[in-house]
Amino acid sequence: MGWSFKAHGGIALALSAWVLLSVVLAWLPEGSPSAGMTWLVTLGVLFLVGVAAWVRVLLCKADKKMLWLAFRCLPGRLRAVLGVLAVTGVLLTLIGASQEDDLQTDGVEDGRYYVYDTTPLHRGRAEVSRSTYEEVLRREQRSMLPVFGAAFAVIACLVFSAGEVRQADSRSKSAHAKAT
Repeated sequence: MGWSFKAHGGIALALSAWVLLSVVLAWLPEGSPSAGMTWLVTLGVLFLVGVAAWVRVLLCKADKKMLWLAFRCLPGRLRAVLGVLAVTGVLLTLIGASQEDDLQTDGVEDGRYYVYDTTPLHRGRAEVSRSTYEEVLRREQRSMLPVFGAAFAVIACLVFSAGEVRQADSRSKSAHAKAT
């Protein structure tokens, strides 16, 4: 596998671990060091890394079966790490989705913290304390970001598998050239 595939897959793998770690840290009472990270920024990075991965998969002209066989050729530890990250992302998503909350962050204006209350009888914008706002932000982070962590893990799987397919193709071409 070429160095660019390793770098691209490594970036996706590191982003997956970083997002899932920030979600786990959001469960702590002290909060997460990246509590200010929004899902929109994560979605933008996911889009860029994901599009690049999709282009790589298209360029290697591999179908699902070939990618699966290439994934099985990856080192066992790497497959285990990718699997753990993907499963952790899915589990944290399910746990976060099971916790219902009627408050959503709405923003900070002039040092005042606002949330949007979605309860049926109290629908609307409300001003809250900073600690309440930070707690709502952590809850949102726990429910939204694991999806992105799992997606980054899947992207890393695709990139590493495409790298294996590309490497196998280059070996095949060089063996064919030697034979002729």
